[in-house]
Amino acid sequence: MAKQKITLALVDDHPIVIEGLKSLFAHQQEKYNLVCFGDGHTILSFLEHNAVDVLLLDIALPDTNGVDLCKIIRSQYPDTLVIGLSNQAEHSTILQMLHNGASGFLLKDVPAEELLSGIADVLEGEVVLSKEVKKILATPTTAAQQLPSLTKREKQLLLLLAQGKTTVVIAEELFLSKLTVDTYRKNLLQKFEVKNIAELLMLLVEHKML
Repeated sequence: MAKQKITLALVDDHPIVIEGLKSLFAHQQEKYNLVCFGDGHTILSFLEHNAVDVLLLDIALPDTNGVDLCKIIRSQYPDTLVIGLSNQAEHSTILQMLHNGASGFLLKDVPAEELLSGIADVLEGEVVLSKEVKKILATPTTAAQQLPSLTKREKQLLLLLAQGKTTVVIAEELFLSKLTVDTYRKNLLQKFEVKNIAELLMLLVEHKML
């Protein structure tokens, strides 16, 4: 009887990363079945009807934050192991991913061998961190590093808010509903633990995030 293949999913919106991993796993077809997704919505839809053994998850996605998505996936699909795979290497982001149930965190520039061994180790129940990630976690944090990261959409919205644009104008420019823009605003205030948008903008400018 043939050995069951391991289903591996990649969630990343960078074509060069997708093509690179497709090329890598083309040589691993006897062991892995790789499926790729460009945003959070499509992977969640896929998981409703398909089992995934290991999920390689980017942090900055077009429609969500990988840290939040990790928590949802681990809660709804506990058999799916998540590995953060990103260029975003802030101390707080790594810790949040692990806190939300990730089994590891690797930077995108890891050698192919380290990625493959990391996946194998996670399947054996280990927590996997690349060498650079271990260095970051060993470095004392600063206030700037402790702030949450922004998704692309959040940054777009904040830049428009910084220009003094109204919710209605922002909704039109970003092709969103007014309700969606309002929801983003409320979520951002909660995420950064501030009272209003002005305070949030000051905080982000101070830490060079805008």
